[in-house]
Amino acid sequence: MSRVPTPSQTVGPFFSIGLSALCREKIEYGSAAGQHVVVRGRVLDGNGEPVPDAVLEIWQADQAAIEDRVEHAEARRGKTPEGFGRIATNERGEFQFSTIKPAARRDEEGLMHAPHLAVVLLMRGLLRHLLTRVYFAGDAANGEDIVLKLVPPERRRTLLAEPSQGNLSELSWDIHLQGERETVFFEA
Repeated sequence: MSRVPTPSQTVGPFFSIGLSALCREKIEYGSAAGQHVVVRGRVLDGNGEPVPDAVLEIWQADQAAIEDRVEHAEARRGKTPEGFGRIATNERGEFQFSTIKPAARRDEEGLMHAPHLAVVLLMRGLLRHLLTRVYFAGDAANGEDIVLKLVPPERRRTLLAEPSQGNLSELSWDIHLQGERETVFFEA
């Protein structure tokens, strides 16, 4: 059996067609201030094997960015949105991106949203994308986050980017598609 993907596969790995223009590792708002972080990780299948042709879409926003996006939506039409990036995994299933850690915020109902990034995962064999979040380990707002509180306590660790060797600006977060360490995925 050939290990070379063919066009008859459900999805890709032809992400370079039409999607590569949005690929960028630096995901931040031009005027945003805050802690710069680099997130490194791997996408792993149910057997712990790397997924070499996955694509992650990262969405980052804080309240100021949301208001700015709404106010200037017409001027940005046709441009890559700030706070968005697409990252492909390499042959070892690894990915890396840099961003500014978003601020915690309260929504219109006063509910807490801890700093997090929304992550959409696309890959071969998926008929529908997977949606998850990555939170920042040790952030005081995590305990109050309305979404994180819905996740069983023993599974929350799958959503936390941990400091790499104690460095708060270098974070590690792996995505496990199945198995004992499966990442929490949300209904879209």
